[in-house]
Amino acid sequence: MLLDQFTDYLALEKKYSGHTVRAYCKDLLEFKDFCESEFVIGNIDTIAYTIIRSWIVTLSDTGISNRTINRKIASLKAYYKFLQKIESIETNPLSKHRALKTPKKLETPFSEMEMEHVLNVISYSDDFEGTRDMLVIHILYATGIRRAELVNLKLKDVDLEEKTIKVLGKRNKERIIPLMRETITLIKDYLLVRNAMLSPENSEFLLLTDKGNKIYETLVYRIINKYFRKVSAKVKKSPHILRHTFATHLLNKGADLNSVKELLGHSSLASTQVYTHNSIAELKKIHASSHPRGKNK
Repeated sequence: MLLDQFTDYLALEKKYSGHTVRAYCKDLLEFKDFCESEFVIGNIDTIAYTIIRSWIVTLSDTGISNRTINRKIASLKAYYKFLQKIESIETNPLSKHRALKTPKKLETPFSEMEMEHVLNVISYSDDFEGTRDMLVIHILYATGIRRAELVNLKLKDVDLEEKTIKVLGKRNKERIIPLMRETITLIKDYLLVRNAMLSPENSEFLLLTDKGNKIYETLVYRIINKYFRKVSAKVKKSPHILRHTFATHLLNKGADLNSVKELLGHSSLASTQVYTHNSIAELKKIHASSHPRGKNK
């Protein structure tokens, strides 16, 4: 299957994250197992689209969502494109495949009042954990960075003089994000507590556990849930909702879509436009309440 070469291609040439590379390989091996068990086919390099179609039907019958099926097929598509690139195959069996239809996924951001309560009303402990948790929430909301980007922030990425942070995003794309005065104050407070508790040379990473290790993505998720469940009845409370909230609140206040795109690290404007739905909904409210004829509508 040339799996080692394929993973090198994804990691080095396509610059996919380790998580994405592992997911692609898992999907490939899952498809290979299907071909062996259902069709006694051991080599998936030269395969007919009808076999792939059978796998799609089988996945659908198990109750897997179209979104997940599309992700698995994307793994196959990348694999066959790789085989074409190295001239191992001539024809890509997925060249004419159309992705399954998926419902538009619209997540509800936190309101400005909910953010106000989390940041300024509920109490945080004065110890290392409380100071760190406050900073985690504030950075996510103030910068809109992804959970993985937050986890991998290094001390050298934070420039308090220039009031910026350098973020390494998807496909190793760097971007610079400005910091607000309040964020800088919280970072300084956190570093004082951190350096008093841990050796300054303990880690190159900004955010640590109380054991001095780099924080991990599950911990970030738990931090968000711990504090937001005190103020929000929303079912989904996650770091991504804070990213969604960041973008929505900026757009509600009149921020330019292209500027928000750059801050979020999106490669295309289409990715950013999903956040405009809530902005438009907010504008409709303002229009209806402010326009002289609004009450008659």
